[in-house]
Amino acid sequence: MSEPITPVAAPVEDAVTALLRAVHDALDLPLPGLTDRDEREYSLLLGRRVSDARCVLAGVLEQDHDMEVAARLLRRWTADEPVTYTPWEDKGGPA
Repeated sequence: MSEPITPVAAPVEDAVTALLRAVHDALDLPLPGLTDRDEREYSLLLGRRVSDARCVLAGVLEQDHDMEVAARLLRRWTADEPVTYTPWEDKGGPA
């Protein structure tokens, strides 16, 4: 009997996965704490991250930019703007 054939991800699929993961990670922000300042900082950071993701995706879709390079660029931009607000914590109080 022959061994089952296991499909190997093509380089394009790896690049797509890397880009999708970078977009997901850029937009996956923790919810802000309860203060107005935390909510403002969250909103501003989310807006910047959405803009960055849209810019990278537009480059790939409209200008045929390399997906792996786009993923690395988005990861760098995301790392350059970390979460600085206090994230919300569930302290197990009454609902």
